[in-house]
Amino acid sequence: MKTVDLNADLGEWDGPGVSAVDERLLSLATSANIACGAHAGNADVMLATVTMAARKGVAIGAHPGYADREGFGRRELGLSPGEIERQVTEQVAAMAACCKKAKARLRYVKPHGALYNRAVRDFEAARAIVTAMRKTGDLVLLCLPRSEMMKEAIRAGVQVAAEAFVDRGYRADGTLVPRGEPGALLEDVGVAVERALRLVSEGRLSPRDGPDLSLRAESLCVHGDGPHAAALLEAVRKRFTDAGIRLAPFAP
Repeated sequence: MKTVDLNADLGEWDGPGVSAVDERLLSLATSANIACGAHAGNADVMLATVTMAARKGVAIGAHPGYADREGFGRRELGLSPGEIERQVTEQVAAMAACCKKAKARLRYVKPHGALYNRAVRDFEAARAIVTAMRKTGDLVLLCLPRSEMMKEAIRAGVQVAAEAFVDRGYRADGTLVPRGEPGALLEDVGVAVERALRLVSEGRLSPRDGPDLSLRAESLCVHGDGPHAAALLEAVRKRFTDAGIRLAPFAP
């Protein structure tokens, strides 16, 4: 039986507590990438989301990003590797403190937005992220396959897990189509679900241009801020269950 994790970006609002959308997502996802208060969220939202995730048996991950609330962490700021390391260290430590307070366990790190995309191709940014997360403990790095992030983590002896995106378009080289370009977002729920099923069943995915990609992932991501996030995650979960695919956290 095939097994896959479903992760979602959560805690990306100003509160109080857990939003209604996030509460629903926590009933559907098996892993939660929780914003660390920099690109979105705040200490109250972090603690409330961690507490609910732990209660529901959802694996908890830190979701650090550029400290750019105005741009939701999706603008490339060109920060130095040293500044990236500092910001990620602070954010992961804050999430670890929330987990300790909630008597929960922080299991992994997944960078957000522009920081994630930069570290896919920029080995210095990737190294800064890996260095920062090693300061907090034995955590898994959730990242794009064959990315600089994955390479740097493996070099440093950090455990990695590969992810793919249910709601994003891919380029022929296996990277994501940048937001704002045609094909960046998959808005048809049915199309996204069937593509996700093929990815898990066959290990293949059709990019925006070019031949099929060979791609295997331990976790599939749905962006929690998408307009159809809950409906999409619910549809994926049902389709996978019907197909006999087991759903479980990649980092138990």
